[in-house]
Amino acid sequence: MSNSELESLRKSLDEINYQILELISKRAEIVEKIGAQKQKHGLPRFDPVRESTMLENLVSRNKGPFDDATVRHLFKQIFKASLEMLEEEHKNHLLVTRKRKNEDTVIEVKGVKIGGEHKIVMAGPCTVESYGQLRETAEALKTLGVDVLRAGAYKSRTSPYDFQGLGQEGLEILKRVGDEFGMVTMSEIMDSSELRAAADYIDIVEIGAKNMQNFSLLKAAGDAKLPVVLRRGRSATLEELLLSAEYILDRGNSQVMLMERGIRTYETWTRSTLDISAIPILKKESHLPVLVDVSNSTGRRDILLPCAKASLAAGSHGILVEVHPDPALSLTDAQQQLDVNQFVEFFRELKSSGFLN
Repeated sequence: MSNSELESLRKSLDEINYQILELISKRAEIVEKIGAQKQKHGLPRFDPVRESTMLENLVSRNKGPFDDATVRHLFKQIFKASLEMLEEEHKNHLLVTRKRKNEDTVIEVKGVKIGGEHKIVMAGPCTVESYGQLRETAEALKTLGVDVLRAGAYKSRTSPYDFQGLGQEGLEILKRVGDEFGMVTMSEIMDSSELRAAADYIDIVEIGAKNMQNFSLLKAAGDAKLPVVLRRGRSATLEELLLSAEYILDRGNSQVMLMERGIRTYETWTRSTLDISAIPILKKESHLPVLVDVSNSTGRRDILLPCAKASLAAGSHGILVEVHPDPALSLTDAQQQLDVNQFVEFFRELKSSGFLN
């Protein structure tokens, strides 16, 4: 074969490559249209039966020189690329992502800013037990400059025989104490039916780890338009956390904060495993504020300070710490709560080390 004939074949091969590229691009455009219709009607993007049928039809028309297995492999790669393209486009449309909003979301509640360049400490007892208990804690916190008082009125307990919280009475106490000291109040709400009452008593709604995928509650929180702290489930991926937040934003409520509170691993020396890597990843993928619950993630008061420093150093917009006047008498999670004097030392160390604004 002469050099001119070889060059001619090469040009023909290049032309065929261009034609294949054009056809693949046209195929992708059709896939996009089909994907848009599937999303509109709530249908899954991947249809294994349809893919199998297409592959068999292609193999039946195969005239070589590629064997049938090669044809299947080549087209499976095209199908896979098409599916990945649809999934990437779906992510691009999510309201929680930086592809929809690049700048940080800053949530302001009664003059307290959360997100952006602001660093915040949320603190309070695990559970509202009495007016006296909550007032004593709030007074100490406010003296230090803590603006967000968090305490559980409702508690999602693993055992039905454990203390479940004071419920409505707890919300009333939280409002009374919050108003007295001019603090932003936050408490977990476990059911959509409780949201309306909660709006009359607290400033921030907390959706707990066990309710992260309680979709009716997420939708109700979106409709309520109250600021929401959404906790990551102990076995939830970061993508699942963001999709849960999407439920709230999709209903028109953009005041959502993401909270890392530890994940379940094989480790037994801590209550959960604090996933520090989640902080920069969430901040990279989402514009929403990212918070860390150092108390529930560790379950140990003796390591709260280094874990808080690590969380803030990794970029967290704030931390949550549980504080009780007398942890030994607490009705819930005594081992992870600081007493007032311990919290004073904890807070001042964070301040003096430059981890807080």
